[in-house]
Amino acid sequence: MSENAYMNNKEKILAFIKKEKKLTGPELAEILGVSRQAVNKHLQKLMQEGLVTKEGVTRGTVYRLSSARRKTPRMFRKEYTLENLQEDAVFQEIGLHMNLKKELTPSAYEIFQYAFTEILNNAIDHSLSANCRVEVAADDYNCQFTIRDFGIGLFYSIFSKFNLSDENDAVGDLIKGKTTTMPKRHTGEGIFFTSKAADTVFFRSHKIELVFDNQRSDIFVAEKRNIQGTEVVFKIKKRSRKQLDSIFTTYAPEEFDYKFHKTRAYVKLYHQEYVSRSEAKRLLYGLDKFNEVILDFTGVKSIGQGFADEIFRIFMRNHPAISISVENLNPTLKPIIKHVVDNKTKDRLTIG
Repeated sequence: MSENAYMNNKEKILAFIKKEKKLTGPELAEILGVSRQAVNKHLQKLMQEGLVTKEGVTRGTVYRLSSARRKTPRMFRKEYTLENLQEDAVFQEIGLHMNLKKELTPSAYEIFQYAFTEILNNAIDHSLSANCRVEVAADDYNCQFTIRDFGIGLFYSIFSKFNLSDENDAVGDLIKGKTTTMPKRHTGEGIFFTSKAADTVFFRSHKIELVFDNQRSDIFVAEKRNIQGTEVVFKIKKRSRKQLDSIFTTYAPEEFDYKFHKTRAYVKLYHQEYVSRSEAKRLLYGLDKFNEVILDFTGVKSIGQGFADEIFRIFMRNHPAISISVENLNPTLKPIIKHVVDNKTKDRLTIG
């Protein structure tokens, strides 16, 4: 269900239920001229927002307007001057105002605090902005924060620091982790772990929007209207059972002295079709910092032998301490990879 479809039907559904006092799902589907499956998705979202209540079961189910619904989510909104700002003090202010420890489960609170302070610290140290806007909102099910600065821009900062081709190349480097423009003060891990901990998180800067949707195990890049600076929107369920420690352990386990040693590179963010060695080198940039690399080939339609050889023979030969796992590979591409793998690298390569 698209957000536009939901917004187009939301007020109609509420108006029809208000007029008739109660309606069934099939009745609403007929009135709106949509499928029962579509109207059920709309109703589920309206219930999550506290606008509609459900009564009865199976064929006797009816929907009414919620008498105790929350008109607007609880919200905190403030603009801060970034010079000498302390991210932990800001979070403490918001936490007290919104009683976040009571609103969130302990694990959700820990994740929310970690992500908020990491992102605000990035704005303080990296954005070159004089100020930023902070907004935190909570409804019955979710809690989210938005941090917006008006500075250099997240992707432009990486692009200019590392002399990349364009800001799109900066997206791929950011996702891998350990990319920072201030190596003496930052590890480059904050955004990586924030992206893993969220239910959904949006990073938007200039014309680029990078979205991590962990509920659907998806990641994608879109072109948007140009904005100055960087906007980050982070969302998590208030009752989330995710454990921040388990996320850290996955990528920084005990056997590696709890150091960030593992990453996932999403190949499709660069192209859907790969041929040349130069394209492979662009993908591999920065991956030599890790001991384990997952190459996610979701959506990649074709690769050339030169591209495969550069990764699975040359790179792996030159970095004997690195193991590579290939996931979501189109079966038709497997022979191309196996053709270039030799005895010196095959024990460190896993093709799922």
